[in-house]
Amino acid sequence: MIKGIGVDVVDIARFEESLVRTPGLRERLFTDEELATSQDRNPSFLAGRFAAKEALAKALGVPEGLAWHDVNVHRADNGAPIMELNGIAKQRAGSGKIHLSISHDGPVVVAMIVIENSRG
Repeated sequence: MIKGIGVDVVDIARFEESLVRTPGLRERLFTDEELATSQDRNPSFLAGRFAAKEALAKALGVPEGLAWHDVNVHRADNGAPIMELNGIAKQRAGSGKIHLSISHDGPVVVAMIVIENSRG
């Protein structure tokens, strides 16, 4: 049974401009692990991580108290994007399985989340 669905689209150039214009934004949006992994990558990498976090927030119903650092987006051994949840995000998702897809095309990146309830 589906518990939640979320999708987000990010304009990569606009996102990069926001990171340049707003000091400290990278550190507010991303975990230390995400920032370390993003070294030497193009701007679409962090834009994809951001889109994934936004899509998760939507799938969870934008819970009060959700923090950007409650979500860590990284890669599984097979290269697929996965999320590690903490805090409010983990509480709201419960034992639901999170399916995440991130896709880049030209100037945009899109992320989609489906949260599948373990009951059903």
